Amino acid sequence: MTHLQAGLRPETIEKARLELNENPDTLHQDIQQVRDMIITRPDIGFLRTDDAFILRFLRARKFNQLETFKLLAQYFQYRQQNLDMFKSFKADNPGIKRALMDGFPGVLENLDQYGRKILILFASNWDQSRNSFVDILRAILLSLEVLIEDPELQINGFILIIDWSNFSFKQASKLTPTILKLAIEGLQDSFPARFGGIHFVNQPWYIHALYTIIKPFLKDKTRKRIFLHGNNLNSLHQLICPECLPSEFGGTLPPYDMGTWARTLLGPDYNDEMEYMHTYNALHVKHALENLEKECSPKHMKRSQSVVEPGTLRHEERDDDNTQPLLALD
Repeated sequence: MTHLQAGLRPETIEKARLELNENPDTLHQDIQQVRDMIITRPDIGFLRTDDAFILRFLRARKFNQLETFKLLAQYFQYRQQNLDMFKSFKADNPGIKRALMDGFPGVLENLDQYGRKILILFASNWDQSRNSFVDILRAILLSLEVLIEDPELQINGFILIIDWSNFSFKQASKLTPTILKLAIEGLQDSFPARFGGIHFVNQPWYIHALYTIIKPFLKDKTRKRIFLHGNNLNSLHQLICPECLPSEFGGTLPPYDMGTWARTLLGPDYNDEMEYMHTYNALHVKHALENLEKECSPKHMKRSQSVVEPGTLRHEERDDDNTQPLLALD
């Protein structure tokens, strides 16, 4: 094991070997081969090229070096092409802070049964007079930047659940193809995260229509990971243990506190009533996340017999017409 794998649990190292083709004996060589490709794209400013940074891209592309470099290039190109989005890219930026305070995104303290971090969005909380879609997207990207520092999450990945309850047609009309494409490019094409599932619950008909609009922008791999559950939470629970979820999603945990993640990013002195003016401190967040992970380690969470592997939803259990698992997960 190299120092780049230090801190990983033995089972995570084995998972990286089996699922991601990660080989500790060739790790530094793999990283260097990706770094050597940078000279082929003089049009892009690669602002960070250290070993740990490149490694997260290798893990996101299962150590396919060419695909890894494409993702690395797209990551910096997206930032060059959308400079305004990344100005004052920190948690105490007023726009980002408002989005975080309103729960965009929510980040559950516990992991799912596969060690994945669960992000949640309550769509109806989008007050369009208070938060722009771009600020919400910035808050999500910043949150992912913080979370992806954890090598366990680089390997295990993330789950996203979007609750569309009470999301009005008027709110949906603001989700134009242009801004949805911006989000897809930022999350699907330009960020080194492994998304194991994107789950829609309680979605109205016009969200189905929106999905039809954005579907051409989605890669096949992404489409395979999108599930439309409607109001049938049983199908959600077949993929994510109820013990991992708050009560809003039929889980056994207490209701989600919208300020949880904002307080984690802004520190223990965060006050909802005052603008917090300190710059985001990555070290503080790292320690906060480490403490959360220790408390919520999936080691003790045995897989329920009622939970099926991704992609194996049984037809007879889909008893709600609104439940539409689009495609099986890999």
